Amino acid sequence: GVAARHRAVGRAGARHAPRGRPAVCRGVCFCESHVLSLSSETNNPTMLKRLTLLCLALLASMAVAAGTPDGDIEKRIAALDGVCEIKSMPAGEFAGKYEVMLTQPVDWRRPERGTFRQRVVVMHVGWDRPTLLITQGYDANLALKETYRDELSKFFDANIVFVEHRYFDRSTPESHDWRYLTAENSAYDLHRIAETFRTVYPNKWIASGISKGGTTTMLYAAYFPEDMDMYVPYVGPLCKAREDKRFAPFLAGVSTPENRAAVEAFQTEAFRRKERLMPAFRAFCEEKGYEFRLPVEEIFDYCVLEYAFSFWQWGRPVEEIPSAEASDKELLDYLLASVGPEYFTAENPTTPFFVQAARELGYYPYDIEPFREYVSVRTAKDYLRRIFLPEELRRAKFSKKLYRKVARYLEKNDPRMIFVYGGDDPWTAPGAAWTVTPDKRNMRVFVQPGGSHRTRISTLPDSMRREAIATLQGWLAE
Repeated sequence: GVAARHRAVGRAGARHAPRGRPAVCRGVCFCESHVLSLSSETNNPTMLKRLTLLCLALLASMAVAAGTPDGDIEKRIAALDGVCEIKSMPAGEFAGKYEVMLTQPVDWRRPERGTFRQRVVVMHVGWDRPTLLITQGYDANLALKETYRDELSKFFDANIVFVEHRYFDRSTPESHDWRYLTAENSAYDLHRIAETFRTVYPNKWIASGISKGGTTTMLYAAYFPEDMDMYVPYVGPLCKAREDKRFAPFLAGVSTPENRAAVEAFQTEAFRRKERLMPAFRAFCEEKGYEFRLPVEEIFDYCVLEYAFSFWQWGRPVEEIPSAEASDKELLDYLLASVGPEYFTAENPTTPFFVQAARELGYYPYDIEPFREYVSVRTAKDYLRRIFLPEELRRAKFSKKLYRKVARYLEKNDPRMIFVYGGDDPWTAPGAAWTVTPDKRNMRVFVQPGGSHRTRISTLPDSMRREAIATLQGWLAE
């Protein structure tokens, strides 16, 4: 009991200590102050010796629980199976933070085909704390920031194991063979990483991801349902086609008629002024060095078409939309700030995502009919292939296998899973909320009214937020 209380003091110190000071510093000061205080009162050498030994024992127990940034933590992680590189980083609120590279098979079905190095960012609170596995859908650069801390880690004082998705940034195989960029391989990556780090973090585990990362959380659960204790996928879609038809009716009824009319009016005005805006738009693209797979006139069209989806996805204020009286410069500046043409460039860091979207994850369509008289493109159908896919993948076909596997798992089972969605976020349209039926005891879904793709537990209405946190607390306490 005494040791447990001292460990709690050490962890509290980690949360509130000045940046750069390890959690155990406050524990040391706490014990030393009590030793000095009691020794001055008793003036008894024997008592002082006993108290000193007691404090040393307590500090040892704290070190086991929390580790130290430059000692025990790094050594234990470096010794894990598969770790080939580890680098200490500024820890911020954590007791230690490390960029770790692990050796993984590039093809889990045929390991003899070679390996690649996958990046994991580990943020340490304590060996006895719960651990949050972030099933990131993209690169891990967000986690490199000293100030980064996921809300679930804040809520439950949890360690974080942040996994960079294969084929992104430092986790890209040297061969860059697109055959091995599959949902199945990504699930096996996560399974191996969870097994590896569970040897040092034996407490409860939570898998969580945002957007594509939320989808990754769901598919990971479908492939390895026994790996995690609970799941929190945020704003994660579960698309059933390369251009999922569920988006269109959602967008037709999103928000209010007045707000939808304002968005469409801006698009119409941008198209109406296209001839006047094109010189500045073209100059902007040339200055940035952008290269596209389509003529720049068509890229302009796609920027305007994308605007409506982006507007609702990110919850932009209707009040910021330029009026019909705005100057050409004001209108174009607003469009470029809302939907930059770099999104449509031939080669960019999100290319692996578009490869996955075209083959397994799915995406959304564009509706050009309201603007038919203005657009240069004859049809927006199959735009994903024409704009985003590398030449060698132009003939790739979409498979519903992943959708069926994940949907079947969620429909037939009742994992401890909390879904979080935004009420105005278009990605809610193909979400998995429909799998949470009244007969499910564990699964929960929370939809924030008017919420965007930025919706989190902390942004939910008070009653929803309290229920979500209490549910997770209950599962962690069992």
